Amino acid sequence: MSPEIMTVAMFASLIVAITFGHPLAYTLAAVATLFGLIDNGWNVPALFDMFANNTYGLMENYVLVAIPLFILMAQLLDRSKVSDELFESLYVVLGGLKGGLGLAVVVVCTVFAATTGIVGASVVAMGLLATPALMKKNYQMEMSAGVICAAGTLGILIPPSIMMVVYGGLTGMKETSVGNLFAAAILPGLLLSGLYFAYILIRCNINPKLGPPISKEEASKYSTAKKIMMTLKSLIPPMALILAVMGTILAGVATPTEAAALGAFGALILAVVSRKFSWQVMKESAYATMSTTAMVMMLFVGGKFFSTVFLSMGGGDVVADVLIGSGLNRYVVLIIMMAIVFVMGMFIDWAAILLVTVPIFMPIAMELEFNPLWFSMLMCVNLQTSFLTPPFGYALFYFKGVAPEGYTIGHVYRGILPFVFLQVLGLAILFFFPSIVTYLPELFFGPS
Repeated sequence: MSPEIMTVAMFASLIVAITFGHPLAYTLAAVATLFGLIDNGWNVPALFDMFANNTYGLMENYVLVAIPLFILMAQLLDRSKVSDELFESLYVVLGGLKGGLGLAVVVVCTVFAATTGIVGASVVAMGLLATPALMKKNYQMEMSAGVICAAGTLGILIPPSIMMVVYGGLTGMKETSVGNLFAAAILPGLLLSGLYFAYILIRCNINPKLGPPISKEEASKYSTAKKIMMTLKSLIPPMALILAVMGTILAGVATPTEAAALGAFGALILAVVSRKFSWQVMKESAYATMSTTAMVMMLFVGGKFFSTVFLSMGGGDVVADVLIGSGLNRYVVLIIMMAIVFVMGMFIDWAAILLVTVPIFMPIAMELEFNPLWFSMLMCVNLQTSFLTPPFGYALFYFKGVAPEGYTIGHVYRGILPFVFLQVLGLAILFFFPSIVTYLPELFFGPS
């Protein structure tokens, strides 16, 4: 069977299997096994050897040790209620503005993103904490859902990010090391946060009914000095943790794995200081870390099987020949690759998309002489949309699962549409201004 037919059949089989709702990790591995056997003439021992070598290689990757450590940090922070105190102080500080509570959600999620790196934790925490306050102040339901879902997805982009750790482990390139990716993601993450902030502020000033301010009486209960003290008190602990983790990486003092261990220890200290620590909290955090890490690593193994078989049977060459050999301008080829990732994000988990597309697209990007770090960041920002785009955006279901009675999936879908547009706008800005991505890595680590 020709590589062209095998390529089409393999992707078609994956899409069909996913639509039946089978677990993604096992679906990737099963499709890889079937087509690996077809490609090698049903030589089971040879395929088993290939899979065993790939799995062992994954488990030897030191960078991936950062994944359970960052997840543990996120779990401990979630239970220490750092975000609760920050939202309560920003509720007072920003609540007097039109759309002020929505702005507070964006700020809290931005800070929370830089301490957790997990979308589910951010969306669920803010859904439980902020939605009742937004409803009480008569915020439009679509606006409330859109703000919480969109701002919550910043956790997958703003470092320390699990996605960056996975991406860096996949490529194994110096230019796209985890440290470089972390530095490159800071400004794009803040850009998206700024776009959300500006949209809420402008939209709610045009139509105050979407996000009315809190009453003047409520706002006047606190003096300016007290507002400043409340904000500093709630902001200093997470900012200290961010500085400890990101500062050591960017200063070259620690590797991402070592910084992840420091972050987990720092989160434990914050939980103790905030008097939220107990052995039950530790037990729950450790169990959640174990189950989440197992899920991520199973996806990693299944995705690695899929990409290895796909490349070994010539699928990567087929895709490269179609895109590069088409004679299209290299930027048109880039837009096509981004469009493929965007559409896949509507149906498939971000980890699976990374594991399937990076081994195929990265060689094409290198062949077209794109900056690998810039290309990688376009991929990662694009993948952030996978949490918001219907029908299978995970952030939408996280929010719906904790939203108060009265919220329908229709409210959620309508609410996220402007924010998906803002994410695409942010991607376009990075496309036209690559220095937003490359400035900080060059500043901290020198030109690649």
